Amino acid sequence: MTAARAPKKSESLEIRIPYPTKQAFMARCQADGRTASEALRDFIDQHLDAPARRRPVSRRAHWIAGAVIAAAMVGVAVPSLALPALSHNASFEKLDANHDGVLSRAEFERR
Repeated sequence: MTAARAPKKSESLEIRIPYPTKQAFMARCQADGRTASEALRDFIDQHLDAPARRRPVSRRAHWIAGAVIAAAMVGVAVPSLALPALSHNASFEKLDANHDGVLSRAEFERR
């Protein structure tokens, strides 16, 4: 029985790095006894196997998110605070028949 064959390495990846960095990388690979392709494939495999890292959120993003939330809360709160007071006063004035600012039991039951 034959073992499963490894997938053929037919794709290439081009990267741009400074010449001194390339020279140092090639020397390191030679010292380690492996090709640059092997080193890069190992790096890519390790990177893909590692859990995804969340990108840290900047302070500016926190401030923007806070401002958006605050604006949304104000936009919802202001109309809801103003309208009940108007409708409450209008309802109260209808019930307060003698307009003394106090709702008697008789005025309340009359509604």
